[in-house]
Amino acid sequence: MSLPKFPEGFSADFLNLTLSEKFLPSGISIQDVSAEPLAEGTGMMADISKLTFKYNTEPAHLPFSVIAKYASENSTNREVAMNMNLYERETRFADELDPQTDARCPAFYYCALDGDNFLILMEDLSDYEVGDQAIGANLKQTELAIDELAKLHSAFWDKTSTLKWVPGIAKSYHADNMRNWSRTGWDPMVKAFGEFVPESVRNHRDRFLESVPALQLERMSGPNTLCHGDFRMPNLLFGVDPGHHPLAILDWQGPLIAKGMFDVALLLGQNTKTEIRQKEEKQLLDRYREGLKKHGVEGLTSKFIWDDYRRCILYNWVYTAVVAGTLDPTNEAGKAWMGQMVARQSSASEDLEVFDLLPS
Repeated sequence: MSLPKFPEGFSADFLNLTLSEKFLPSGISIQDVSAEPLAEGTGMMADISKLTFKYNTEPAHLPFSVIAKYASENSTNREVAMNMNLYERETRFADELDPQTDARCPAFYYCALDGDNFLILMEDLSDYEVGDQAIGANLKQTELAIDELAKLHSAFWDKTSTLKWVPGIAKSYHADNMRNWSRTGWDPMVKAFGEFVPESVRNHRDRFLESVPALQLERMSGPNTLCHGDFRMPNLLFGVDPGHHPLAILDWQGPLIAKGMFDVALLLGQNTKTEIRQKEEKQLLDRYREGLKKHGVEGLTSKFIWDDYRRCILYNWVYTAVVAGTLDPTNEAGKAWMGQMVARQSSASEDLEVFDLLPS
């Protein structure tokens, strides 16, 4: 089906058609709909609206709203999204891969990709608590996130050969872009957030950037799995009411094939509060290993997990330089979470002496 332009295309007739299979029971139809943009600036490469309905009757236990995610109205952002296949990756995850994992996401009611336009209609979880990267994850939040990662990663552990449309962290357009953008972003990152980048990090700039291709290959040396790719606090929803799930994962525009530790290291090294990471780091990594084992992934030792973690903290300077050095934070809130991301990454790098792992 050809998709209309959004948000003006959200008519009752269109939604009755798209929601008839997975959302609307027989005999119930939408009579009227209103669209309200959600949290300006929430998505850069896509726009998000809350759609609120009036039905032809009073349906029992049927939600009166869904969340719509669709292509950005900003032509520049839309072009970048198309170059990175972000719309295809998100719609195909929702349609094809979400059913294969127990990791909790919003329920997906409709997914479609139409050229440079796409649409996902999903469960409204706007009454959940959105994770705050500036504040950082506490221990309970980190444990919940680790548990969901174990579910996600175990479902695809060493079973990625059929996921041809998901780019690898090495040898892909994603890898090429991250390598180039990290070179572009390193110096602006230091200029913008220099107070959080100690000399012990700055001194390794050249050696690190030269080593990125080798580090990418190491990150994909196996066993590989499906990674979220942007496992940050703003992409995590925490339940606050008795009927809520403990945690739901948002924003699947950037799934990757890589070692699962990529997601874990983003969580612990850039999102968990530093003092909690320092105190609970090994316990949390063991929780991840035990979670994988619970879901059928055997044979991983604590030493393997620890070594993999240190190497991934090192690699994640690529991610840090790209995010903090090439993206415009747009406001003080954006600058605050980027600053904390850089500060935590620096702290983890010093604590774990990760630059000792650079190829000689």
